[in-house]
Amino acid sequence: MKKLLFGTAGIPDSAKRKTTEAGIERIRELKLDCMEIEFVKGVKMSEQTARKVREIAEKHSVKLTVHAPYWINLNSQDKRVLKNSKMYIINSAIIGSICGARDICFHPAYYQKNDPKKVYKKVKKEIISIKKEIENLQIDVILRPETMGKHSQFGSFEELILLSQEIEGIEPTVDFAHLYARSLGEINNYDRFCEIIEKYEQALGKKALERMQIHISGMKYGENGEIKHLEFKESKFKYRDCIKALKDYNVQGFLICESPILEKDAILIKKVYEKL
Repeated sequence: MKKLLFGTAGIPDSAKRKTTEAGIERIRELKLDCMEIEFVKGVKMSEQTARKVREIAEKHSVKLTVHAPYWINLNSQDKRVLKNSKMYIINSAIIGSICGARDICFHPAYYQKNDPKKVYKKVKKEIISIKKEIENLQIDVILRPETMGKHSQFGSFEELILLSQEIEGIEPTVDFAHLYARSLGEINNYDRFCEIIEKYEQALGKKALERMQIHISGMKYGENGEIKHLEFKESKFKYRDCIKALKDYNVQGFLICESPILEKDAILIKKVYEKL
């Protein structure tokens, strides 16, 4: 990854058809660089379709990432829920890798009123198990637990950095809008964004800055953190400060826009970045 790539969380709204293939073609028409395949409602893509997706993505030089299903809780005490959660991540990795994606983002867990330290140990154990299964399948991916925006969710920046230090091949998806919401608006200026990037580099090394997966959008939050994603213009999230910090630290990898107006805000932040 030689630069910061800009793209959308899913198929652009202006795509001719609501298919991954049409989404990739539209990304290229819009002069964006990448697209996150949204398996958030289930991994419903066949291997045959995945091979076609890879072919089209390579033809148009569009890079791909994957977001696993939402229904994941690696802290669940229900054996069925836990088994399904692990399979959602594994299946996302299988189909995603056939598509040509290497970065597999997922929401890791809920605290469920448990001691956060015990939840950490449980999540760590399950991710190690998932990673071994994926390795046995000879699939080369980076599992990326996402920084989460609600206080009920496992996934603080500190938790995920520690996980990434302790498990080889694990690196966070850093969602700056979630960090903004989880901190109740405290992480929302150039210096605080720089602090996050510096801590990331110190913990995982400079090379990790060259392959980051980042989510960004406007955000509304309340006393418990994230409420909903917003357009940048409707939010107090200082996205320009965030983009400047990424540029100044020469962060590379994927910058995925999760705004309700996907490609419009993705193009906006790419233009902001290019003008700096």
